[in-house]
Amino acid sequence: MAFGKSLKVAAFSALVMVPAVAMAQQMPAASIAEMASTPLVRVNIAESLRTPPDEATISVATQAKAPTATAAVAANKTKTEKLLAAIRASGIRERDIQTQGIQLQPEYRWDPPTPGGQGRQTLVGYMANNSVQIKTRNIDKLTSLLDVLTTAGADSVYGPSFGISDTAPLKREARVRAMKRGEQEATEYARNNGYKSVRLLSVEEGTSYRGTDVFVNRLGVISAAAPPPPPPPPPGPERDSGGGIVAPGQLETAVSLNLLYRMER
Repeated sequence: MAFGKSLKVAAFSALVMVPAVAMAQQMPAASIAEMASTPLVRVNIAESLRTPPDEATISVATQAKAPTATAAVAANKTKTEKLLAAIRASGIRERDIQTQGIQLQPEYRWDPPTPGGQGRQTLVGYMANNSVQIKTRNIDKLTSLLDVLTTAGADSVYGPSFGISDTAPLKREARVRAMKRGEQEATEYARNNGYKSVRLLSVEEGTSYRGTDVFVNRLGVISAAAPPPPPPPPPGPERDSGGGIVAPGQLETAVSLNLLYRMER
């Protein structure tokens, strides 16, 4: 009897200890008094860098009409092959050439109604369409490329859409600048309230489209407060700057950081 009783007591003690351990794990690391003596400060920092694009995407299409679907597809195939040959000859890499869509649709003629009759649609042929998307990393030769596309038989050209092939270095620089600004602002809050410094507790990153403008050129990073860089050299025989009808402008790469600091004496 004593042995059975001791087992019941031990089991009850274990059941009592489990919630106590769980409660201890849920308790905050710092007490309310400690948190009041070293309050927290949260700052949201956005940093952006602007740089000229280094790639452009263009969509081109060919189309052909014929009385029959077979003839329309064949005619469009010939035009597309000629266009693709010109694209490859211009230096566009095979991996940067992608078919977007092939369409074949009938074409009708509307015959107005006759006196006492009704109007009707008459099938007159078919139209075949083939669209191709290409990407070029030679921004300076965009105008020449457009000339090549139209000369090779492109019936429509859409674009260009500019981009940056690798934003990782720009984001790294933006993070460094954001962290520096965040610490400066948090330290300012701390010193305004009688504290000496701050200690970083957490970092959360999001995507931002606004922030301090920082310009990037071939010489490196230039602050918006710095004097503007000298104008580029005039176009020469090897550089047409887009040909005058294309303005690449600059694209923004940005990060947004949510930083939490603890004020310390």
